[in-house]
Amino acid sequence: MTDLIRVSRRRLLASGGKAAVFVAATGFAPQFIRPGRAFAADALAPGMIGGPTGFDGAERYQYGPDTPEGRAIETIKAMKGAGKAPAKIVLGLSDGSIGQLTQPFPAGAPSIKDFWEKETGIPLEIVGVPNGQEFTKTMQDISTKGGAYDIYAVEWNRLGDLAETGGIIKLDDFVAQHKPEWDDPERGYVNGAKGVSLLNQYRGSTYGVSLDGDFQTWVYRTDLFGDEAEKKAFKDKYGYDLAPPRTWKQHGDIAAFFHRPDKGLFGSTDLRNQGWGYTNWYQRYVSMASPNQYLFDDAGKPLINSEQGIAATKEYVDSLAHHSPDAISWGWPEQYGNFAKGGAAMTCAFSNLPKFLDNAGNKDSAVTGKIGSMLPPGREIDGKLVSRSVLWLNLSASVSAQSKNPEACYLFLQWLGSSRIYAWMTANPGGYFDPFRLSDFSDPLVRQTYHAYHMDVVRGTVARTVPTINYPGATAFHNALDENLVAALTKAKTPEQAMADTEAEWKKIARRTGEDKLLEAIKTNKEAWPTVLDSIA
Repeated sequence: MTDLIRVSRRRLLASGGKAAVFVAATGFAPQFIRPGRAFAADALAPGMIGGPTGFDGAERYQYGPDTPEGRAIETIKAMKGAGKAPAKIVLGLSDGSIGQLTQPFPAGAPSIKDFWEKETGIPLEIVGVPNGQEFTKTMQDISTKGGAYDIYAVEWNRLGDLAETGGIIKLDDFVAQHKPEWDDPERGYVNGAKGVSLLNQYRGSTYGVSLDGDFQTWVYRTDLFGDEAEKKAFKDKYGYDLAPPRTWKQHGDIAAFFHRPDKGLFGSTDLRNQGWGYTNWYQRYVSMASPNQYLFDDAGKPLINSEQGIAATKEYVDSLAHHSPDAISWGWPEQYGNFAKGGAAMTCAFSNLPKFLDNAGNKDSAVTGKIGSMLPPGREIDGKLVSRSVLWLNLSASVSAQSKNPEACYLFLQWLGSSRIYAWMTANPGGYFDPFRLSDFSDPLVRQTYHAYHMDVVRGTVARTVPTINYPGATAFHNALDENLVAALTKAKTPEQAMADTEAEWKKIARRTGEDKLLEAIKTNKEAWPTVLDSIA
């Protein structure tokens, strides 16, 4: 992707200009998440062997010996005692996420980094990676055998490409030995083993540990939807009550109703630009069959050049009618900036939108107290509603094949990505790691940072999320789709031609990548797709 396309949400913290619309997270949230009575220093709850102290509620993030965190720490300590631990662990991490490891939160607590070093005696060196260059820097280290990092943090759907280079190690043996319990029914990933497959695995083996929750989530303006005059006018025009849309037909009606560009209001601003917009095409396409409209069949044949693919593309193009005239060039900063000013009735964004914009500490937001969350729109098929979202970006951490002590690196990731420590970290407003585990959605600090009304919807959205392509050639597959969708949006191609050309490119990419290799990846990828269907009533 070009630098323009690679502009990411993580660049926002490091940039000025439009970033002023959002008060930096570390500047506003702590005053709204008030620490209560502090515990005595180093006081652990009964039966706990580790975990943070010094703030009210710290016991929620403490762990016993027979927990994923406890097993990881005890093993690391044994390594240290035997002189087999590494002198340090070097983590390459996107600049925008570093604060959640280095900034203490809440008041009275240590930082994640300081706490790890105190617990284990092993320094954690965090090397900032320029936002949007995570994959490039990782591939550079792998191809040159530079050995600059022990752990890479890269977008989750790069696992296939990285695994095929041999630059990251398979973690199956460590998982079997140390038992991370990612599929725990109370504290683990949403959808259990399916969720683990979605986030951590490639071709049936574990290559990564998820550190993020970039599930695309729909939000709307409660002040508009709750206005009595608007409700009456809508029902008079469309014949049904105004409410958050459950179907794409309802979404189109509501977006058209609220689209008032002359008054500075757009109907819906889910993105349409290159590099970002195709995730919103995905949502329309995959909901066209029950339980899912897949991208490939079991023989590896692309399915997008079909009635469903053409219809989804036509919808995608037609929906420009209720977007900004500049929608094709809008990225995440423009989308959030517009919503903060009250410029849209609905949008689909990262789950952190309410964290930033529904906050009294953000004086530039005109929508504080006026945001609601909803499940993604869907389609009525065979008496059920097929509602689907998509996972996009989402940092996943992998152990470098050049690391001198891969087990220690894995143990750090098991500790960091386990339910207690991860909830403590993701509640910290100092970075962009978002909640995704079952335990996150009920955690008081997380719910205060992200809002209780939003967390319940995010949990439901995760359960309805399909993966984007995450096997070898992922970048090439997505670029081909992306370029053809933009051509359709600009009327350079018809929806029919755009899908036919995408299919032709995908077939070429499959031949270059290796069709046998892709078949196995496609099969295991399908295991992560959701099957949940909703009642229409």
